[in-house]
Amino acid sequence: MRMIMFFLVGLLVHVIFFISIFDIYFTSPLVHGMAPQVSPLPPPASRLLLVVADGLRADSLYKPDANGSTRAPYLRSVMEETGSWGVSHTRVPTESRPGHVALIAGFYEDVSAVAKGWKENPVEFDSVFNESRHTWCWGSPDILPMFAKGASGDHVYTYTYPAEREDFASTDASRLDTWVFDEVKSFLQSARENSSLMSSLQKDQNVFFLHLLGIDTNGHAHRPMSQEYLENIRLVDSGVKELVSMVEDLFDNDGRTAYVFTSDHGMTNWGSHGAGHPSETLTPLLVWGAGVHTAQRVTEPQKYSDGYLQEWQLEGLRRVDVNQADIAPLMSSLIGVPIPVNSVGVLPLQYLNNSDQFKAESMYSNAIQILEQFKVKMAQKKETTLSFLFTPYQLLTESRQAEFINKARVLIQLEEYEEAISLCRSLMDHALEGLSYYHTYDRFFLGCSVVLGFTGWTSYVVLVILKTHASLRRPPTPTDQVSGKTLWWMGVGATLLIGMFLIIQRSPVTYYIYCLLPVPVWYSVLKEFGTLTDLVRSYSLLPLGKCFGYFALVTFGIELLVVSFFHRAMLTVGLAVLSLWPLLSGLYSKAKFRSVSWVLCCLFLATFPMMPVVGREPNIHMVTCAGVLSLLISTFYLWSARKRTTLHLTDRYLLIFQMLHVAVCAYVPTSTHSSLQLKQGLPLLNQIISWTTLGSSLFVPLLSSTRLFHRLLSIFLSLTATYLLLSTGSEALFPPVLSWLMFVWINIEQEAMLSQGISGRQELSTLDFSENIDITKIRQLKLDDIRRSYFFVFFIITAFFGTGNIASINSFDPASVYCFLTVFNPFIMGGLMMWKVIIPFIIVMCTFETIQVSTQLSSRSLFLIVLVISDLMALHFFFLVKDYGSWLDIGTSISHYVIVMSMTIFLMLLSLMTHILTSRRVSLWRTRKMHFP
Repeated sequence: MRMIMFFLVGLLVHVIFFISIFDIYFTSPLVHGMAPQVSPLPPPASRLLLVVADGLRADSLYKPDANGSTRAPYLRSVMEETGSWGVSHTRVPTESRPGHVALIAGFYEDVSAVAKGWKENPVEFDSVFNESRHTWCWGSPDILPMFAKGASGDHVYTYTYPAEREDFASTDASRLDTWVFDEVKSFLQSARENSSLMSSLQKDQNVFFLHLLGIDTNGHAHRPMSQEYLENIRLVDSGVKELVSMVEDLFDNDGRTAYVFTSDHGMTNWGSHGAGHPSETLTPLLVWGAGVHTAQRVTEPQKYSDGYLQEWQLEGLRRVDVNQADIAPLMSSLIGVPIPVNSVGVLPLQYLNNSDQFKAESMYSNAIQILEQFKVKMAQKKETTLSFLFTPYQLLTESRQAEFINKARVLIQLEEYEEAISLCRSLMDHALEGLSYYHTYDRFFLGCSVVLGFTGWTSYVVLVILKTHASLRRPPTPTDQVSGKTLWWMGVGATLLIGMFLIIQRSPVTYYIYCLLPVPVWYSVLKEFGTLTDLVRSYSLLPLGKCFGYFALVTFGIELLVVSFFHRAMLTVGLAVLSLWPLLSGLYSKAKFRSVSWVLCCLFLATFPMMPVVGREPNIHMVTCAGVLSLLISTFYLWSARKRTTLHLTDRYLLIFQMLHVAVCAYVPTSTHSSLQLKQGLPLLNQIISWTTLGSSLFVPLLSSTRLFHRLLSIFLSLTATYLLLSTGSEALFPPVLSWLMFVWINIEQEAMLSQGISGRQELSTLDFSENIDITKIRQLKLDDIRRSYFFVFFIITAFFGTGNIASINSFDPASVYCFLTVFNPFIMGGLMMWKVIIPFIIVMCTFETIQVSTQLSSRSLFLIVLVISDLMALHFFFLVKDYGSWLDIGTSISHYVIVMSMTIFLMLLSLMTHILTSRRVSLWRTRKMHFP
């Protein structure tokens, strides 16, 4: 009962630590209550046509092909004659939803909102569509609904195709774009016969939005260098050309239409996106029509040093780069609607072909719009902070705000437009910095609270280990009772003080949790102070040299694991070091065959972190080889174990069936790949086999014998079958090699126990997971158990990063799930990929469960050490979290902490699942009782 309580408390504490990072770093930056800002001067355009080619890279559009000709002749002519161009720089995560929010709403959506869904609006935000008179949208059902839902009123009209059309196995994904162009053409033609619709179209401040998903879908399915992707660009180019012609004809060439062509994100060479590689963050931007500069010829070298101008053969045309959020105020200025109130974009004046007065007034409106957000944010923080503790942003105090605004207005009235624009830029810079200042105002305070709780929890777990396993238990004394009462009242006093402080500051509910959690945690630590004093008194009896040696090695090991999050190759170094363990510990002389096997397994596994990230180089033949290797390992084990253990006939048939199943699953990816290559779609039989395999992967092992290696073999075969279906290349070899190493680890730990003189060692072949543990045989922890726990943590990290499944956000390859489905569904696809990541976890967890049984340790004992090691790693990553530098660096630092905390919570839950998976048995048929020797 106490163990269950400790487990639940530990789980709760870690969930709180996990959630804290979202309150500290992932809170929404949006504020509400600002007044819309718009330039008082008439705009140059009455309507705007926005075309977003989803997944289009800048170089794919701008770079000439091998023959020196362009893939998009019409858009190239726009760049060279009638419009302005540049590169739009996106931010991480480079996904469709945040990309479109940045383009149309002008702000960078926080990660917590992105994670809540593609089609819904987790937070309310303003957009160019909302501010327009009417907006007509055509495209994907994954993008359009969120802008219609976010709009006030019913002036945003969406036309979407069925979600089933977003099929990666489609014979031609460009038909998605053809559908959009055909629908828009039909819409424009119907306007000539529909007077009511024509009347609406003739009004000003209208927006037409085309979301073209074909390029992105073809990029995922065939890669950006494929013929399908490049041909899709040509189709889009011709579609835009025809559409522009129809729009101009419909409005009698009135010269009042502005056009914007861009992309939400790019794509890597291996067909994925989400991270910060230049191929993902550099997207094209072309603007032409009413109010826009025509092509500007330049003779001087331009300021860009990235080498793209020469590569794209565009040195003679002026290039104007922008941040993705800057496009929202640009579109607002062109058609004269208020800039979205949550926008942080800065109007790129170099695109505008207007009077200096119009530019100055537009910049002034942009500056006031951002300043309004700053003022609301400052007022909110001032209301929830005690006056003597409130520290305002010094560069933009209320007096400084008034000074900026008055001076800007005077300069515009005096027609000093350049100075006014410069002043407005300065005001926007200060306001944006101030927004960040108030958004992160409580970050240090919350961070200190979490660190205090973290260190307290880790200290408590260490004291529990010492108290339980270092023979330091002693009866309570009267002094302890007195100090216990004092501690209790101190804890109550601290709780009341902190609670009153938070109530006065009107802090959110979560602040109470983070600030009050350290009180009971440190109360528990100080309550065990007697254990620590006993340890200090008995230090002379401890092998201090050996203790410090283990401490130094574990510290080095933890640092190695931390570095491996940044450089996967460090796992290779770690495995190479681990391979020397039998030689350094003296086990080699006692168990040469097992020691050699350990060295070879470690070195084989060490090759995987050096391989490319999953999905970059698909090789279906490697999946088949992995299936063959799995069958060979299984056959070898069954042959070698035939004399040591007796298998019931039904158990033998089950293992043979599982081996045949693995053979089928090794063939299915090849069959699926061939079918998709021939553009025949996903075969139904393959899909049925895949889903059936997935559904039965955790159930089938429960039918097998609970004898130690027989159950482990059944688990291995069941999980490997699913892993093969989710593999596209060399990563399929990872589970067989990992399982081989785990098998050797179980065996060599038996030799390690023998060398330490631990009595009562059982033969592995006689162990049964279902047998009740003999409490009298459970031993206390020894120093070598720290090494066992560290090995486990190391193998868990290796299982996570070893194949590059989560090496970066953009390592997700949709091809991995093609055996299950090809129609785009982010949540099912994400769930399948997570299961692929979990499978090596389960293999390692089952091994750890086996080692606890074979080394006569309670499950709690080793897991407490694992908890301390993983918590120290998490605390390390908490200090590495940063909110400065590139967005990729910020996202990476936060994701590392999230991964470690998720792993710790997940291991707690997974330990329960693996216990059931190894020790429980389900009988579908009656078996006769067997007697094992």
